[in-house]
Amino acid sequence: MKFICLLSFLLMIESQLTAQTKSENIVIVTLDGMRWQEVFGGADKVLLKDKRFTKEYISTYRSFWNDSINERRKKLFPFLWSVVAKQGQIYGNRNYDNNVNNANPYFFSYPGYNELFTGYPDKEVNSNNKILNKNENVLEFINKQANYKNKVAAFATWDVFPFILNQKRSGLYVNADIDSLRFSNSNLKLINEMQFLTAKPIDVRPDILTYFAAREYWKTYQPKVLYIAFDETDDFAHAGEYDQYLKSAYAEDRMIENLWNLIQSSPTYKNKTTLIITCDHGRGDINKDNWTDHGGNIKESGQIWFAVIGPDTSPLGEIKTASQLYQKQIASTIAAFLGFQFTTNHSVAEPIVSLFSKAITEPVVVTLNDK
Repeated sequence: MKFICLLSFLLMIESQLTAQTKSENIVIVTLDGMRWQEVFGGADKVLLKDKRFTKEYISTYRSFWNDSINERRKKLFPFLWSVVAKQGQIYGNRNYDNNVNNANPYFFSYPGYNELFTGYPDKEVNSNNKILNKNENVLEFINKQANYKNKVAAFATWDVFPFILNQKRSGLYVNADIDSLRFSNSNLKLINEMQFLTAKPIDVRPDILTYFAAREYWKTYQPKVLYIAFDETDDFAHAGEYDQYLKSAYAEDRMIENLWNLIQSSPTYKNKTTLIITCDHGRGDINKDNWTDHGGNIKESGQIWFAVIGPDTSPLGEIKTASQLYQKQIASTIAAFLGFQFTTNHSVAEPIVSLFSKAITEPVVVTLNDK
């Protein structure tokens, strides 16, 4: 009898905890090295007029310039500033002292993605080398939970992601660069052929093929957690091609819009899915020549941003209140949207509570003292 009462009590607690959130699915999208300056201000006039960086000035100017900041940023990110700005929340506009930063001191990709998904800015993760990540990530954690096993997938342009997410240990499905898409779906077979035959301006498959692979996988296999990692913005920035950097950012925004529209058209996902959009690091800006680069020696490249839209997030739009948030908080936030507390053998930063319409509560720990 005592066992039945205890079991009922535990089930009641679990029900209360999971009932706090409406999200049953999570989609995370990252734009590698995408500066907050363009996200909130649109095309940079200085870089746009610099012939070293903008070879196709006339067409780029026509596509992305407007004297109004609000119109200019909407030209670059139409989905972000027409849909997310009305229905979700956007953080990181430092003009309002709304600050989001890397907590790791390196300000480049592997340390940033490690921080993003493990909640732990590990100082030992200090290179972009293909080293299996010893830190457990939140995608791996979710994949272990009931109803989420084998329902978590990641699609990335950059070929280091199988190491960042430690595919060997985690057992996650991670498709990166030109991994073969060995599925019966005819569209996935076609994308597989295309990725081997296409030109590669950034030495890995184009972001559009990463997106289509992720989209068709989502349509066919209905994952509960999907991660898409775009890469072109960072590569074109390193190459000093500002026009291509802007065009890639615009294209990625359109891909995100396309996926969100599909989500809203699906009874399985509509009003049950949270979308998180962010980046791994920022770029230089004080010295305009440093926009091409990032790292610990360029302080402003540790300045990042993020946006969230979903059933648990109030439609507050662009957040203009002064605050300080960190990339390390996103991992536990991802778990919290699904009703979980991300715990592992390393420290994990707290969730971003302002993203939740209702206050989130720490799970209750029950101990039985059977005398």
